[in-house]
Amino acid sequence: MGSGPDTRIYVGDNVLLPGSPEPQPATVLISIRSGKITKVYDKLVARAEYPGIADDNWIDLGNKYLLPGLVDAHVHLNEPGRTDWEGFWTGTRAAASGGITTVVDMPLNSIPPTTTVENLAAKRGAAHGQCWTDVAFWGGVIPGNQDQLGPLVDAGVKGFKCFMIESGVEEFPCVSERDLKPAMSALKDSGSVLLFHAEVDDHPDPHPPEDPTLYSTFLHSRPERFEVDAISRIIDLQKDIPDLRCHIVHLSAAHALPLVRSAKATGHRLTVETCFHYLCLTADTIPNGRPEFKCCPPIRNDANREALWAALLDGTIDFVVSDHSPCVAELKNLEDGDIMGAWGGISTLGIGLSLLWTEGRKRGVPIGTILQWTSQKTANHAGLGERKGRIANGYDADFVIWDPDAKFTAIHIDLTSSQVTKESLQFKNKLSPYEGLILFGCVEKTILRGSTIYEGASSEFTGLEPAGILL
Repeated sequence: MGSGPDTRIYVGDNVLLPGSPEPQPATVLISIRSGKITKVYDKLVARAEYPGIADDNWIDLGNKYLLPGLVDAHVHLNEPGRTDWEGFWTGTRAAASGGITTVVDMPLNSIPPTTTVENLAAKRGAAHGQCWTDVAFWGGVIPGNQDQLGPLVDAGVKGFKCFMIESGVEEFPCVSERDLKPAMSALKDSGSVLLFHAEVDDHPDPHPPEDPTLYSTFLHSRPERFEVDAISRIIDLQKDIPDLRCHIVHLSAAHALPLVRSAKATGHRLTVETCFHYLCLTADTIPNGRPEFKCCPPIRNDANREALWAALLDGTIDFVVSDHSPCVAELKNLEDGDIMGAWGGISTLGIGLSLLWTEGRKRGVPIGTILQWTSQKTANHAGLGERKGRIANGYDADFVIWDPDAKFTAIHIDLTSSQVTKESLQFKNKLSPYEGLILFGCVEKTILRGSTIYEGASSEFTGLEPAGILL
């Protein structure tokens, strides 16, 4: 077969091709110059058929998995303005270490937020030269900025996020129905999508909170009805503007699932995500006085978790994201254990695939399904489905070389499982509710448009350069 010096070939027994629940033997050709996949054979091709390929460009993966790069469509990188919380450099390195090749950055908690074209330009300027993965951007809807939404679409944002409850940062206020109607009208013919933090609190609890260090106190303060009521309002708003896709971010409450199922069944353009922490953690085992487990909406009980898994498997929930939302240690109130007063956010970049694989294999979920949830469907959601999320002709050569049974730590590799340690985390503020968990699956290499951006736990980023672009 003909090929030239611009060709690199990956051949292996376990390549995850589109539509397949399990990996299969395949051969993948890429263009080094363009970073695109040029040919995929659903079989092993012999080395002798490509005598013109240099040995360095013939990559025999053996039985290691070749997966499409993950697309995390819900990440808070916080730059500019709160780079002590996270930043493009550290956040995208953490993403790359977990097999993520594209992140979509949320409009907050950066200062300024991505609510105007000028603010988007500031964020893109801050990101320049710092990104190890490709990065796309969500815009934000806040009261009174509806005139900015069309220009932001033209400037390249992939959609817009709003809060129906206070966001926690003053520069990104929540919206009312009075704000949402003109915003939705402004977006109805744009082909964009409106993302909702779907919690509303119309009936504040008159009773003073109990012990703020008890997880049950926090859980009681954000009941499932907050999410149910918000989603009910979103569905009602859609009736007036049915052509605008609406999306529920980080669904936590299983009691909202019947609403979602009914809306989808009656033709509403509604999509839903959930997060690694809702699928892998449970309120039943969260210790008191441990604010690193706090996020909004909260992690709920085990029965709720199992209902979310069932909804993923039946398609009610569309996909899974990290909602990586870090902060500095002081804001987590670790010393006094005040959960109620702590910042609500969980850091997950770098371990999401291992988390979901560990829990998924207990339930018989194949790796192909997990990658649909974390790559193909997230790419489609962010308007990147024509170039990201699949190992297919014409797509970006974004790959993860993955060992489903291996272990990584900061200092050695074992062959049974993966223990989460502070040293193994790449994000800036190493606060994680997952510390000490034993996980399965290890990223051995992450490849972005044909270029290696992560070399596994032994070498990590040594000798590598950031290769990410702004999408």
